Amino acid sequence: MPDELVWERLFDVELILDRLGVVGLSDVTELGCGYGTFTVPVARRVTGTMHGYDLDAAMVARTRQRAAEAGLPNVVIERRDVLAHGFGVPPGSQDGCLLFNILHHDEPVAMLSAAAGTLRPHGRVFVIHWRHDAGTPRGPDLSIRPRPEQVVTWAGSAGLSCLHGEVHDLPPWHYGLVLTYGSG
Repeated sequence: MPDELVWERLFDVELILDRLGVVGLSDVTELGCGYGTFTVPVARRVTGTMHGYDLDAAMVARTRQRAAEAGLPNVVIERRDVLAHGFGVPPGSQDGCLLFNILHHDEPVAMLSAAAGTLRPHGRVFVIHWRHDAGTPRGPDLSIRPRPEQVVTWAGSAGLSCLHGEVHDLPPWHYGLVLTYGSG
């Protein structure tokens, strides 16, 4: 991860959340909370609990600090390997799951399947990733950076489908997908 201030400048968080329709949800999970860039804004939008997970203890501490500073009692942050130990929430208990800039890792279908397993019927997995062009200032190597159509294929293998088949443009550097579990 780059420095937090550099990282924060790479996203228009409110635009991303608005375009993906992250609103009107109760309970949401997030895999890879990082600095809490999205955790805190999403926690302000949900009526229930915002659960965030990361493998990095420093990221967990920073996100907890940001949630506390924002006065958000509905945020629960854990250091957890979700693929090895699950999300730690009851199956079928979440309205949404955030998988932001993470599906380039070794097991994207397993991540999507784990996310799908947390969802209530008609729940949604919100995905963003770096666009697949060399002009982006960050992101994984282009050789492992997933294109939207690859994410849609992986999603199908995990029992998810792309809502309205729509790929959202999330300037300046990302695209996004809303994946549904159930009939959407």
